[in-house]
Amino acid sequence: MIKPSLTSLLKIDKPLIIAPMFLVSNTNMVIEAMRSGVAGCIPALNYRTLEELRASINELKSAKVTGGSFGYNLIVSKSNTKYKDQLAVLCEEKVDFIITSLGSPEETIRLAHKVGIKVFCDVTDLAFAKKVESLGADALIAVNNLAGGHRGNFAPAELIKELDLNTTLPVISAGGVSTKSDLDKMISYGAIGVSVGSPFIASFESGVSDDYKQACVDYGAKDIVLTEKISGTPCTVINTPYVQKVGTKQSWIERTLSKNKKLKKWVKMIRYLLGSNAVTKAATEVTYKTVWVAGPTIENTTSIRSVAEIVGIITE
Repeated sequence: MIKPSLTSLLKIDKPLIIAPMFLVSNTNMVIEAMRSGVAGCIPALNYRTLEELRASINELKSAKVTGGSFGYNLIVSKSNTKYKDQLAVLCEEKVDFIITSLGSPEETIRLAHKVGIKVFCDVTDLAFAKKVESLGADALIAVNNLAGGHRGNFAPAELIKELDLNTTLPVISAGGVSTKSDLDKMISYGAIGVSVGSPFIASFESGVSDDYKQACVDYGAKDIVLTEKISGTPCTVINTPYVQKVGTKQSWIERTLSKNKKLKKWVKMIRYLLGSNAVTKAATEVTYKTVWVAGPTIENTTSIRSVAEIVGIITE
């Protein structure tokens, strides 16, 4: 079966999506992405209100250029109480694509397709990939074990090949790309393109503090650790002195509550809110409490550059 290319799916010039990153992604980054001939994606949760979300969409529509594309990421789990309203805005405004994460994309696919929006779904294994395939997803975002944030468990080659061979959907690889050779490698495994996040944290246009950007320059792959402190689900962060001090495991109380079926949903929601607030403070304020989310591809981040320069390093 011949699967569509990422460039044809999104009408872009190069097979790259700048991945949605909590607090990092913003309209400035996506505008520069589109000008560079690639796609950009922003988490809907980066906006506190629906009015702010709608304003960002209109800003991107006004700036859109031929060869670029823009989309939004939706957390479709029950922990995101804003999900349904955010989805309604994205459908009303008819964004180019939606990436779903951490839950069932059934409603998103159904409503988005009614207005011609493509839906790509984050998956970490074949079982979930088959589920979203049956729901009518347009492509799979294969989140591998080199991704930043909430990563997968399988190596890029293993995951991409398994999804490509056993589903009818095109596969977009997420994780492990910071150079042109990395991109070529993912394509050779069967991916139609890549979703890249961590290398763009240290861009002039990203929305985080200079300290966070500089940390991505100063630290490397060996400094990335998994923490359960943000959302309860393992998440990759830079192993700063503060992270070392507070540890990376849930407390026994948190673990016990998380196992209680009646309380599990609420514990996860509270942990998510507390973790998000900690990341927000670290990303936007100069503080000794630094929880900086990033993946191992910061290894190749040697200076703070423009989005256009980073796109060039990866695609040319």
